Amino acid sequence: MATLLQDLRYSARILLKKPGFTLIAVITLALGIGANTAIFSVVNAVLLQPLPYPEPDRLTQMFLNNPETAQGKGSYGNADFLALAERNQSFEKVAAIASGNRFSLTGGGAPEQVTGAYVSVDFFDVLSVKAQRGRTFLPDEAKPGSPRTVVVSHGFWEKHLNSNADAVGQSVMLNGNAYTVLGVMPPDFRFSATGPSELWAAMQINPPRFRPPYFLRVIGRLKPGITEQEAQAELLAIADQVQQQYPISISKVTRVASLKEAIVGDAQLSLSVLFGAVFFVLLIAAVNVSNLLLARANEREKEMSVRAALGASRFRLIRQALTESLSLALIGGTLGWLLALWGVDLIVALSPENLPRMDEISVDRRVLGFTLLITLLSGLVFGIAPALQSSDVDLSANLKEGGRTTGGGRNRLRGLFIVTEFALALTLLVGAGLMIRSFLQLQRVNPGFNPEHLLTAEIVLPQATYGTPARVGEFHQRLLQDVQSIPGVQSVSASMALPPNLLVMHNPFVVEGQIPAPGESQPLAEQLLISPDYFRTLGIRLNAGRQFTDTDNSSAPQVVVINETMARSYFPNEDAVGRRIQTGDYDPAGSWVTVVGIVDDVKYNGLQEEPQPTMYTPFLQDLWWRSLYLAIRTDGDPLSVVAATRQAVWAIDGDLPVSQIKTMAQVMSESVAEPRTYTLLLGLFGGVAMLLAGIGIYGVIAYAVTQRTREIGIRMALGAQTRDVVKLIVKEGMTMALAGVAIGLAASFALTRVMASLLFGVSATDPLTFSVIALVLALVGLLACYLPARRATKVDPMVALRYE
Repeated sequence: MATLLQDLRYSARILLKKPGFTLIAVITLALGIGANTAIFSVVNAVLLQPLPYPEPDRLTQMFLNNPETAQGKGSYGNADFLALAERNQSFEKVAAIASGNRFSLTGGGAPEQVTGAYVSVDFFDVLSVKAQRGRTFLPDEAKPGSPRTVVVSHGFWEKHLNSNADAVGQSVMLNGNAYTVLGVMPPDFRFSATGPSELWAAMQINPPRFRPPYFLRVIGRLKPGITEQEAQAELLAIADQVQQQYPISISKVTRVASLKEAIVGDAQLSLSVLFGAVFFVLLIAAVNVSNLLLARANEREKEMSVRAALGASRFRLIRQALTESLSLALIGGTLGWLLALWGVDLIVALSPENLPRMDEISVDRRVLGFTLLITLLSGLVFGIAPALQSSDVDLSANLKEGGRTTGGGRNRLRGLFIVTEFALALTLLVGAGLMIRSFLQLQRVNPGFNPEHLLTAEIVLPQATYGTPARVGEFHQRLLQDVQSIPGVQSVSASMALPPNLLVMHNPFVVEGQIPAPGESQPLAEQLLISPDYFRTLGIRLNAGRQFTDTDNSSAPQVVVINETMARSYFPNEDAVGRRIQTGDYDPAGSWVTVVGIVDDVKYNGLQEEPQPTMYTPFLQDLWWRSLYLAIRTDGDPLSVVAATRQAVWAIDGDLPVSQIKTMAQVMSESVAEPRTYTLLLGLFGGVAMLLAGIGIYGVIAYAVTQRTREIGIRMALGAQTRDVVKLIVKEGMTMALAGVAIGLAASFALTRVMASLLFGVSATDPLTFSVIALVLALVGLLACYLPARRATKVDPMVALRYE
């Protein structure tokens, strides 16, 4: 212990003796360790931590898919869920969730919209969680016609129930109906699979007449000893039984996955790529510090020789050198930890709302342990080579007055480090470049409409007040007329969905004369209910036929407008206008709707997705949908009509909250928030890597110039020109840089294929990206070599000949 303390005190003196060296090394390490800690905090919360429920490994989510999309994430319908709940033998409990609901909360001042979900009564039992106050649901509360009940979050209890200890048993008005509060959940309860929820209302399912629509997430808790594969086999058989009950429905297959896998989804690959990127940054930082220590080891050769001559063993010299490197690492790690605390907050702020488990991110003990581990490993990695080199002393040469060594072995090692830095930096920069190109391609996608000067808002009509089609239609008509009369409004429309990624519903359909054979699945199309001015308001071009008018109401023949993709796919080489289709499961006695128009393709399921067949139905012919989006096109700033729009809604019904008020520019920006975040972070890490690589080669060449001052002076005294000296030094540095670039290109061709699924409109081996990144990094290396080379030409030959 006494020896260790002595080594630590000596290390402190050495580090304080060279404050510039110490500051550069500490900052370099802090950047690498801080970035790794911040990203690991996200990886830990999203990927590594088990779900916050008892025995989370037994929790699963079930998906009901078409046979051709067996690995997809299709939703359940009521018929399939009820059959699963009644007939399965693999699960202790199963539960259904109708997520993404927004409830109108009234009775406590201004109307407000809160997020929540309808859940089957076994939802909390599946998760094995209890209410902090009161209780969760009982089986009888699932029966249709039972009193409406709700369990609320701790946040809802604090905000809307004023933390009232007697809140359990009270009623809250949701969507115009009274719901009895059964319980309040603990503060840390959350269910990330459906996004943030403030309450959970009991779902009451009537016996279904049809198999669709499919809108339920289904989760379950496996019985002990039952595997996902065994459960899936049973659920496939149950799906076949439901198919026999509804023979004209689309064939379905079941997939069972762990709940954690279902929640994490595509985020796993994105976060893994980010974590790999910051690990490269840490390696480059460690290599840079190792090069600094190697350069300093040359300056301390005589010191080490004296210590060896006085009896210090090689082990003792290595231990002293490693103590210094670990001291540097611990200082850098401490600063990196502080940077990570800020970095985590920044990442959370930048991250899209739909990134799973973001509310679980924290810098906890596991993250602290990770930081300590990479700090110690970094200290060993960048310290071991300098320690071995500095302990390998030549007493006879180093103790001679004026004696010097060339350090050829050390120079070769520093050169190898520079090659490694450039290879790592190029690999990281290529990944960042591909993401940037992909994001730019995404930004250039034509969404199919004009997003300028558009305001959007959402209104949910409660069933208690708007339980009939007549009431819904009356509200639509009056609202559209009142908003249209607001000064500055060009046109207004209502719809059940909005581009570019707010799609709500898919529906099967058949084309007259193209009836599927028995057992053959019907095609699916995106379906939207819209008001007559929808296409004009959004700037969607009509290519054939006509748009909807106010005469397309419940008393008129049923009509539909389709998009170009649907027209090309199902009406090839013929005019689709005038043809008839049937929506939903095919019914020989069912009604047909006539195609009256064809419009441009519009993105409703994300800008990165290919256009899908889309059907537009007049609101006035199908007044069953009570959740609507307003789209308002204005002459100037869309936000200027927000207050007037609210007043127009409240003049009709003062209990209706107007929520999700955003410009279409904001909606478009939010739709690409996830790729933008990953692109920004990868670009940031790539820039840091390039900077560190440039600093690294600059330091090595600058040190080499210092070591060769006498040689350069002799060359210039013998007549060497400035360009000769520059060429000599730049050639040495660029040899290392270009070797690193070549190795990095080879590594990138192999590694970037992993991120192919994250890219849009660009290949994982895009030649342009590879070429530009290689050229940029080579130019950075050239600049870093040229600066010390240029300084070398300023050497006075007479001074250089007296060097040492």
